[in-house]
Amino acid sequence: MPEVENPTHSTVTPSVPEKGRLSHAWRALRHRNFRLFFGGQSISLIGTWMTRIATAWLVYRLTGSAWLLGIVGFAGQIPTFLLAPFASVWVDRLNRRTVLVVTQTLAMVQSLALAALTLSHRITITEILWLSVLQGLINAFDMPGRQAFMVQMIEDRQDLGNAIALNSSMVNMARLVGPSLAGLVIAGFGEGYCFLIDGFSYLAVILSLLMMRLHSPAGRSTLVTKIVPMFEQLKEGWTYVSRFAPVRTILLLFAMVSLMGMPFTVLMPVFAAKVLHGGPHTLGFLMGAVGTGALISAISLALRRTVLGLGRIIALSAAIFGAGLIAFGLSRVLWLSLLLMLVTGYGMMQGMAASNTIIQTIIPEDMRGRVMSYYTMAFVGMAPFGSLLAGALAHWVGAPMTLVITGAFCIAGAGWFAMQLPNIRLHIRPIYRELGILPTEVAAALANGAGN
Repeated sequence: MPEVENPTHSTVTPSVPEKGRLSHAWRALRHRNFRLFFGGQSISLIGTWMTRIATAWLVYRLTGSAWLLGIVGFAGQIPTFLLAPFASVWVDRLNRRTVLVVTQTLAMVQSLALAALTLSHRITITEILWLSVLQGLINAFDMPGRQAFMVQMIEDRQDLGNAIALNSSMVNMARLVGPSLAGLVIAGFGEGYCFLIDGFSYLAVILSLLMMRLHSPAGRSTLVTKIVPMFEQLKEGWTYVSRFAPVRTILLLFAMVSLMGMPFTVLMPVFAAKVLHGGPHTLGFLMGAVGTGALISAISLALRRTVLGLGRIIALSAAIFGAGLIAFGLSRVLWLSLLLMLVTGYGMMQGMAASNTIIQTIIPEDMRGRVMSYYTMAFVGMAPFGSLLAGALAHWVGAPMTLVITGAFCIAGAGWFAMQLPNIRLHIRPIYRELGILPTEVAAALANGAGN
């Protein structure tokens, strides 16, 4: 699963003494529900990453086509792009824990079906495409539901940013372990066993959800007093996102990076097999390097004591991500490619987690599900188009040049976002003052330049 507060605003925890910096980095784990989620997800996400690597390798083994790698990526993500806004309305109306139990159960069935077809040697590219579409349908409800449910797991909003950073650490520890384990399993037993392990790993997160004790309704916003027509709620969400400059600007950059940069993962089998002349182990090492960089990034964010300064981090991380992609596209040596994947993973996670933290901090509770659905669209929804673009470019100009081109777009996006930061700060500072994140005297001192 990917990644939030009390329905009302609250102040931020005072600065933590330096000697308590390490314990401060884990403070969100004092919440029992988040501990359960953290434990269950830590197991489940390893299986998820095993399936991602095994699916990419299986497609490439069956077809040898970079274009079909892009098609499978598109099929798995386009349902989320199309359905996420509608799903978010239901997320705001329904019990969010129930939504997640249902989506995780369906995802388990999907993985087990993929395992059965692969282990019986009946799998074809057609079945992979249809099962990828099913997973995309599930994710359309699961991802905004998970984002919005975070608030029920973290009873104190002061710990929200830390919870997001720890969740990112968990995701990237799985990104580190899962691909490496997948490479070993594929080499020793075949892709089907990766799917089988993933299917059973969902039991951990389903059990953790069922064991949670929730003190407020785990779904419907406490600020929603009546059910209004779906399209009216959709319109409200779109109006908020399109008119509120900080959210709009962050999501635009995030969407561009997701379109141009994130689909680099669909080309990893090509780099492992043709550019670096390796096999499934090489693919696992490359994805493990991405996970290592992302994990380092997430831990560094968990050590932060405030959301102040995250705006600059978003711009810088997009530039680092783009530069990493360009350099990786030019590399032909395994050790250098692994180092560059670490840098790329670092930049990717810094941008994702920083964007998520700012948005989750500033949006009102009654808009949470709908705003996070647009976050999901920017993150996952643009990826299918990026997968198609990456596959087509790789077919025409080769995988290495594809990453050089897409990395350049990410750097350009970082420059554009940096130019928007002064306007973003003007809108965010009043909210930070209201939340106690930015005391009035500090806001005055920052009026000439620094800040978020």
